[in-house]
Amino acid sequence: MSTTQRTYETTIIVNASLEDSQIDAVIGRVQDAITKNGGAIAAVNKWGRKRLAYPIRKKTNGFYVNIEFTGPGTLLGTLERGYQLDEMILRYLNVQLDKKAIAARAARPASTPTPEAPTVSPSPEPSPEGQSSPDEEKK
Repeated sequence: MSTTQRTYETTIIVNASLEDSQIDAVIGRVQDAITKNGGAIAAVNKWGRKRLAYPIRKKTNGFYVNIEFTGPGTLLGTLERGYQLDEMILRYLNVQLDKKAIAARAARPASTPTPEAPTVSPSPEPSPEGQSSPDEEKK
């Protein structure tokens, strides 16, 4: 049996109605399961509370967490079993990263803005009362 270390990514949706300390406890349990079963965590990305596309177990919001790690293939079965038993985890997805994805991540510059950061465009200055702006005159 081979114990080659592969790079994985797991994304979980935690019940968003929990308090932040409870969500951190769920994330901690997942991290413990990874490290106790021969894995090493590379990154933990908390994406935060988001509205779900459709209700899951009568919940409309979820707290998204993405964890990048390396570990043996047997680790995935252990993780998935833990996800199924944990009532606070609504959904999960485990993905094995291929060499091209790993190379693309390594080549990505660190200063790349995150997709969550909204870009703000300057708003037009309000016109003084009683005067109309050129845009209003066209209407």
